[in-house]
Amino acid sequence: MAYALPEGVSEGEVRQNIGILDQRLYALWRLGENLIYAWTPTQHGLSILLAPHPLLIEFVRSAPTEVESTRRADFLSKLLARQEHLSAEEFDRVSAELQLAPLHVALPYAPGVGLGLPLVAAIVERYGIRLVDDRAVILLDAVGFSLLTPLEQVVQLNSLSCSVNAAYAKLLDREININFARTTTGDGFYIWNRMRGMAANVELYQLMQFILADNALARERAVRKLAVPQLRACFHVGSHYEFHQSEGLNPTSFSYLVGQVTIELARMIDRALPGQILLGKFKTQMRDGETQVEVNSQDFVERTRAPLQKLNGLALGGSEIDEIACYLTGRRDEDGEFGINEYEIHDKHGRPYRVYNAKINIHRRDGEPIYLGLREDDLGAFKASTVSGPGMSALPL
Repeated sequence: MAYALPEGVSEGEVRQNIGILDQRLYALWRLGENLIYAWTPTQHGLSILLAPHPLLIEFVRSAPTEVESTRRADFLSKLLARQEHLSAEEFDRVSAELQLAPLHVALPYAPGVGLGLPLVAAIVERYGIRLVDDRAVILLDAVGFSLLTPLEQVVQLNSLSCSVNAAYAKLLDREININFARTTTGDGFYIWNRMRGMAANVELYQLMQFILADNALARERAVRKLAVPQLRACFHVGSHYEFHQSEGLNPTSFSYLVGQVTIELARMIDRALPGQILLGKFKTQMRDGETQVEVNSQDFVERTRAPLQKLNGLALGGSEIDEIACYLTGRRDEDGEFGINEYEIHDKHGRPYRVYNAKINIHRRDGEPIYLGLREDDLGAFKASTVSGPGMSALPL
């Protein structure tokens, strides 16, 4: 993410100021033993709340009653969800609640002037944990990966990585610059957009479409099918914690995700059929421009359609795209209209998860269409029960 230079401060001075702040925070971090829970700017530095990471658990578990434990967990969630600094008054309240004495980090400049508070927040973030509720995440999984030889596994993961890079390059052609991150699951990848909000999540959905399309074309061209993985994919929006692990003696420059959304994606991928695309059921607040809007899974798919029109004309497999259609599947009703089926799957512990079956059809001007995902008629082996079929899909199967 690019940050505007503070007025009257040169790029060289900003780099120097970043180094000073990072060195001070690094010394307090103690190789990951401590976390920064909150901060507020002062005239010549920062006031921070610093404590060992077990405080995250002890603060909640030490509550005398269950009601108090719930209140503390809610308090901590709201605190970790903050993306920016606290006001001086809020900082004092949090300090008293956590029973932590503020620690002053002295700097030879005023944070808002020498760096700008958004950049300070990005630096401080590396030394803490953030709770995120509204970010979309993709999980891609190579079918039958564990049955391959180590060499075949390496080749398939490299092929999948190439498809991710190719998809990213395609979107760059239309000036869609996704600041994406990924982490391996062993037989696939979690992928997310470091940016947040409606537009960022829609762009991630577009990235998934082009990853799957590139993979489908690669499988079609491959002389040896084992060189290119057959994929199943899941897309979901939900809460997770974002943190930076220790790499050597420093926190990583890239973040890791763990939380409800990654847990649910793992359960979804366990039930997904080869070639299937599942969309998790969600309802959450997302920033859309300057406003917050409530979005559910079906709303989200509707919102992805208009941006897809901007991708018409892109070359894919040597042929220009005429149209990309994405929709959630369902059965035809008595009036001949197609609805949307909602499914319930269960993990090995019997816990339920709600999902939708997604389809993506890419029509090319001088090439065969690329059909991604499975039709309703192909879901015979899908271990799920149909919960309901409300709403309308945009296209027939």
